[in-house]
Amino acid sequence: MVAIVDYGAGNIKSVENAVRYLGHEAVLTRDPAVILSADHVILPGVGAFGDAMARLRRYGLEEVLKETVKRGIPFLGICLGLQLLFESSEESPGAQGLGILKGHILRIPDGEGRKVPQIGWNDLTYPNPGRLFAGLPEGSYVYFVHSYYLRAEDPAIVTARTRYGVDIDASVESGNVFACQFHPEKSEAAGMKILQNFLAI
Repeated sequence: MVAIVDYGAGNIKSVENAVRYLGHEAVLTRDPAVILSADHVILPGVGAFGDAMARLRRYGLEEVLKETVKRGIPFLGICLGLQLLFESSEESPGAQGLGILKGHILRIPDGEGRKVPQIGWNDLTYPNPGRLFAGLPEGSYVYFVHSYYLRAEDPAIVTARTRYGVDIDASVESGNVFACQFHPEKSEAAGMKILQNFLAI
């Protein structure tokens, strides 16, 4: 069973639909017992960093998510779900993230011919091997919707990058923790392969 953490953030149903399309049972939940008994846990989300952290704390989910990681349950953050795994974001000064991984979320800089938020398809490079990308060649395109991006403290955890005015850490892997800034559930065949790889772990 795949637990999809429901904390009131956007874009949760499309993740549920993708997991079910791949033949897995999916449950939208904020029940700690259900999350901690799951085979896989996904933290999706679209929205603001500070608001999302406030909701996670209101629902008592911060410690549940940390316990999920501690227990070794495969864990995937998507979009805002990636950002929340880190320590802080320029979007919400003073708001503390989960701090499960080390790094900070920065705003994509404005530039000539570059729109923020970035909305659309970008290709990936692989600075380090990542289990999510097994069977997917470098240069595969995935779908992004974001105004903020990750700069991970430890470059060794970065398994995919893209470029949009700046180098963006697009995916990370550390033990049982995986995360994507892009939306695999909206990235057609490449995205389904990424989710399938995660669900096979």
